[in-house]
Amino acid sequence: MPTHTMTPYADDAASIAIGDLTLENGRDCVAVGGSLDLTRDKAGLAHARALKAAVNAIVHVLDSDAALPDKVAPPKAATEVQNPFS
Repeated sequence: MPTHTMTPYADDAASIAIGDLTLENGRDCVAVGGSLDLTRDKAGLAHARALKAAVNAIVHVLDSDAALPDKVAPPKAATEVQNPFS
């Protein structure tokens, strides 16, 4: 079950965990990492429902965005700066 809820694409900090699966929020991307076994038992059902709710929330936000672009622009390349401590 998720440790808490998040509003997809609302911030760059929130995340939820479902078993060993993590959904990390971002303003342009929701990253999914880890693994999740959906076992045929009550725990598996709870995990499946939590995963379904998270995906449904993501789809709802995307469906509701009238200005949804065809593709998100790639992130800006990182630039190297001089180490202020050397």
